[in-house]
Amino acid sequence: MTKIPFDIIGFDLDGTLVDTSGDLTAAVNHVLSSVGRPTLSAETVKQHIGGGAKLMLQQGLEATGGIPDGDFKPLYRQMLAYYEANVSVHSRPFDGALNVLDTLDAMGVRYAVVTNKFESLAVKLLNDLNLAHRMGCILGADTLGKENAKPSGAPIFEMVKRCGGGRAAYIGDSIYDIMAAKNADVPSVAVSFGFLHGPVEDMGADAIIDHFDDLIAALRNLS
Repeated sequence: MTKIPFDIIGFDLDGTLVDTSGDLTAAVNHVLSSVGRPTLSAETVKQHIGGGAKLMLQQGLEATGGIPDGDFKPLYRQMLAYYEANVSVHSRPFDGALNVLDTLDAMGVRYAVVTNKFESLAVKLLNDLNLAHRMGCILGADTLGKENAKPSGAPIFEMVKRCGGGRAAYIGDSIYDIMAAKNADVPSVAVSFGFLHGPVEDMGADAIIDHFDDLIAALRNLS
């Protein structure tokens, strides 16, 4: 097996490694229903994922009439509680993702998750999916403090440190991911099947894939 020219591969979580849209949509709609708002489709909520749970709920509320009485915090806590209790009802790895992890294992390449989800929620989800133990590390938006969440390059640097050092690449589906990779000076791969906010070509990634079956070849080409 021809090895890729990287020692560490970082993955975004929501919309990249795992399709979490069903459970995130359910959490947003739980809050919207509780305040008498119309619910949103998964396609709409997908456009709000990437900047963290708070921004996702804010945009959901604004899309349906604004924040009731300007009191956002209790609704945010309500959504987090619901989501934590239902984090893996519908969420599953994207097609081909597990095969890619198996291939990286066979190559001796380490991999990790760097997400703008809270670390505790990311760990819970990955544990539920029997993936947490495979990760070199799991970094969330709060791991290094909110000022160091993506698009900061800080969590990418920390990933490399925790995984023992070496050459890294990062895989994601949002501008936050690609900017974080650029800020950490590592190559990036954008997935066209993720929770895109616009044309995948506009993100400026070093490579684009349409399926995880294409990832290993794309990483080789980044050498």
